[in-house]
Amino acid sequence: MWKKENEVAGQRLPGSMATYNEAVDEFSKQAAELLAHMPILTEARDAYQRAMKVSAEIRSMLDARDANLQSLMAQLEEAVAVHSGKTSSDKKKAESVTVEPTQATSEKPDYSRILP
Repeated sequence: MWKKENEVAGQRLPGSMATYNEAVDEFSKQAAELLAHMPILTEARDAYQRAMKVSAEIRSMLDARDANLQSLMAQLEEAVAVHSGKTSSDKKKAESVTVEPTQATSEKPDYSRILP
């Protein structure tokens, strides 16, 4: 009984060893190639982290500038309201601004629509 199993295992062993050796050789080759490219991967990761940091800084600056612009626009609206004789209580709440793309035309822009 044991002898039969050992004979069968012995017959499969040369084929298994060849498969094992191929796999080990392929792994070694692929691992060596990967290790050769590690500096590039590290540089790519560092560049990504720098880009994300700068992106966050830019976003923060833009948010602060947007807040300043909104404050300035509120002051302008108040000044226009005072100049036109309207009081703050007459003023409607500010609506959200939507930006739509415009097509360039040869006509002069209508500035009368900019301020109420």
